[in-house]
Amino acid sequence: MTAYSIKPKRFLEQLYFHDSGNPVDGICCAGFELKAWRCVPFAEHLIEWLPEYALPEDELVVTHANMYVKLKKAAVRVYTSEKYKKRGEAGEIALHAICRDYFGTLPISNRVFYKSSSNDVVKAFDMVHARFPEKGGVELWLGESKLYQDTVGAITEAIASVTEHLEQGFLSKQKLLLGPQIPKTTPRYDELMELFEPQTSLDKFIASGVFVIGILSNSEACGAATAVTDVYKAAVEKEFAAIGERLAKSGLTKNIRIVLLYVPLADKDAFASAFDSKLKGLQ
Repeated sequence: MTAYSIKPKRFLEQLYFHDSGNPVDGICCAGFELKAWRCVPFAEHLIEWLPEYALPEDELVVTHANMYVKLKKAAVRVYTSEKYKKRGEAGEIALHAICRDYFGTLPISNRVFYKSSSNDVVKAFDMVHARFPEKGGVELWLGESKLYQDTVGAITEAIASVTEHLEQGFLSKQKLLLGPQIPKTTPRYDELMELFEPQTSLDKFIASGVFVIGILSNSEACGAATAVTDVYKAAVEKEFAAIGERLAKSGLTKNIRIVLLYVPLADKDAFASAFDSKLKGLQ
């Protein structure tokens, strides 16, 4: 058993899932209680995933004697800046949690390792996981998360980011940076590392890739709802359809495999503030 065999209890509810095409589609929601969107509980759930997001597996050995030290170390690695409203780490952790919980991926490289200080904004994939399908082979799950007020702005920027990431120079650099970060205890390590060898074609690297786009943005449907009902689900699916249309028009699905995930928010700013408060409380 590895540290990744143990995961926080599921919080986000899957409202919609379609896995027979490209992209694979999914909607996850924090839900409601006492007729209000679960803003603070959602932020608290992300803190449950914080150590796994920010620390390598060999640092996830936690006892009653080092519990606080580990949490503090993880929290500081995320960010310490007071300018949290434009930061996207809460979205990155949510994407990490969904992929781990619903798709059974394994983290292989923590994004925070790229930082020279905790407040650096890093130009890299927001998430680097691996998945080992039962049919064989290795999949690289490369994530791009956008935590925005505006849904159109979020998917537009996500498409631009993924397109930029597909450029030869960026991918070649990522191969060099990511390879050494992968723990040797990772399942099928040799097979996985083959993808990161300089001699391996970028075509093979891309073919093994699953590019995950996570959109967390303000939702009119979520803001107006007080419970998860059929009416609410239909309204959120309509919002998600508009996101999917923009992705389809980009042409990305013609060249790469994509997982498109949508997490509707009733209030993005309140959510970012709640996460920041929980994070700072550990620092």
